[in-house]
Amino acid sequence: MNKETSDTLQLIEWGVAARALGGRAESGDQYLVEPFPGGVLVAVVDGLGHGPRAATVAKATIAALEGYVQEPVALLIAHCHEKLKRTRGVVMSLASFNAPDGTMTWLGVGNVTGFLLHADAKAGRGREALVTRGGVVGYQLPTPRAAVIPVSRGDTLIFATDGLRSGFVEGLTLDDPPQQIAERIFAQHGRGTDDALVLVARYVGTNDTSKASETSKVENGETQ
Repeated sequence: MNKETSDTLQLIEWGVAARALGGRAESGDQYLVEPFPGGVLVAVVDGLGHGPRAATVAKATIAALEGYVQEPVALLIAHCHEKLKRTRGVVMSLASFNAPDGTMTWLGVGNVTGFLLHADAKAGRGREALVTRGGVVGYQLPTPRAAVIPVSRGDTLIFATDGLRSGFVEGLTLDDPPQQIAERIFAQHGRGTDDALVLVARYVGTNDTSKASETSKVENGETQ
């Protein structure tokens, strides 16, 4: 599966590799990439368990995000939590790229792993890991705290569900297109014991470097 944003900003190039457990028709691991004016939201959702019931709640989460993608990521998590009450719930991670500020705001609840690999390692910013909060969206939601990170052209975001083994960023090179990177990660690190999904998104938008020069910071998610 190969997808790229088609909005006029062309902020990211991206690719996805995914498979349902045992070749089932439906997967509990779902994703969303949706542009909005001045930015684009990237989301990966893992419905608890696997099979049709996990797929149903994961798809409901994606539906809850659609149409609201321009909102701050903390509010998006809270919105999904309200929509998913009385379901089995999901874990999920979100990243919102903001072109005018040259930043990415990300937030995770549960064990959808996230990494941002910086293209300019010489600047002393090799990679950053998403610090997720324990909990289940729809059941037990922690106080969300989003992190804001400056991004530059070529920086690459990776989200992966727990169907992938850890350590997949070790020795990873960014020379290939995002789709090829996603497929390679999946082939080398897929567990084969659960639904699995990996999404790779490379930032290609232009920055206002005067706004993007701050170091990473943690905010309360009220703004992004």
